[in-house]
Amino acid sequence: MLFAGTMAACALVFLVLFFADGRQLDGLPLWAKPLKFSISLALYSFTWAWLLSLRHRARRTSWWTGTALAAAGLGEIAIIAFQAARGHRSHFNQSTDFDGNLWKLMGITIGVLMIANIVGAILVALERQADRVSTWTVRIGLLISTIGLAAGALMLGPKPGQNLDIAVGAHTVGLPDGGPGLPLLGWSSAGGDLRIPHFVGMHALQLLPLLGLALAALGRRVPALADETVRLRLVGVAGGLYAGIVALTLWQAERGQPLIHPDAATLATAALLVVAALVAAAVSLGKKKVTVP
Repeated sequence: MLFAGTMAACALVFLVLFFADGRQLDGLPLWAKPLKFSISLALYSFTWAWLLSLRHRARRTSWWTGTALAAAGLGEIAIIAFQAARGHRSHFNQSTDFDGNLWKLMGITIGVLMIANIVGAILVALERQADRVSTWTVRIGLLISTIGLAAGALMLGPKPGQNLDIAVGAHTVGLPDGGPGLPLLGWSSAGGDLRIPHFVGMHALQLLPLLGLALAALGRRVPALADETVRLRLVGVAGGLYAGIVALTLWQAERGQPLIHPDAATLATAALLVVAALVAAAVSLGKKKVTVP
């Protein structure tokens, strides 16, 4: 929670700098990346504070897990902000020895965060929570978010045609980093971008548990959602749809295709995902619970 509060305060500072500092880097305002990361880390750490407060064993291990998540996140945002202040790239930058060492250090913080995420996910996912719906929204959200976090590893390593004296790894597929991108987000509007599945996957950690809470609230007013089994089925459908979206955005990015310019194959796959989810949701709502006398 201390780290979440720190990131919220940093987001306010970076927001001021976003408008006050007119410098740009890779076609975006210089402070766009620190602002994005501080907001994302605030949500991420706030969610983990909640998850680690849930019922589970190994309380001491969970304390160290939370501490590792906060320390790794703080180290990462510190490097990103420091490089922004210098007007330098923070990611994949080895144009100088100093920049390269900072990137290696950031790689360590990312590795620590990934390991802590996996340990925390195992601790929480093995336990049953207040009811089956909350148990499975947490489990599915943890699984997808861990996969999304791991998808960031695809950005690492040399890319075809890349000058290895300047950078190792890239966000963009099919084009050099720094081309035209979406406002604020910076995701490439001309090529594939691996940040998209990474971002979408990570934030399953917030969205799926929130869905469970929303269904529980609606269940008090909507008779069709009053049955816990129905809500559990809907959570399963939502988890399958969310995982499909992560896979689709990853497939789209790996083919060098911009998010905002999908081809026929991408649109057809998206349509199939939506139709399958709607049919499954309709079946879940229409299927009655059978009580054996």
